[in-house]
Amino acid sequence: MLLDQLKERFGADIVAADSARGEETIVIARERALGLMRALRDEEAFAFDFLADLTAVDWPARAPRFDVVYHLHSLKRGHRLRVKIATGEPAASVHSVVGLWKSADWLERECYDMFGIRFEGHPDLRRILMYDSFEGHPLRKDYPVGRRQPIVPEIDPILNPRRPSR
Repeated sequence: MLLDQLKERFGADIVAADSARGEETIVIARERALGLMRALRDEEAFAFDFLADLTAVDWPARAPRFDVVYHLHSLKRGHRLRVKIATGEPAASVHSVVGLWKSADWLERECYDMFGIRFEGHPDLRRILMYDSFEGHPLRKDYPVGRRQPIVPEIDPILNPRRPSR
């Protein structure tokens, strides 16, 4: 039922839709994503007021290579939706949704750090899990498992705090 409402409202903006085991998923175009996400949050029929999770999936043999995956929840309506946006190399990027859901802040930073996907318009897009001189993005499937990283000197964060990486 939710997928029917979404298809009726957004039509061609939905590239694909699927319902399996009670989980609704839509795939949307990268260029139209920000407006559609805003509508999913603001329109009374959908009211997706909670971004539960945001991650990415790496498909190295496919073009575009990455799917950015959003898990939305409507506390008011009681429904859930998975939204996927495909993006590819050489500069994988999507629009930031921090302005729509504050919970996207650290989730987008984690996705950037682990996969190298840029979030256009993010207020503070910098590494969050890896240190600044870490080379590469460890959740990409082509990341070399045995790669040696630069050694970072140990510091006392109280006596000698590190400046933000920005």
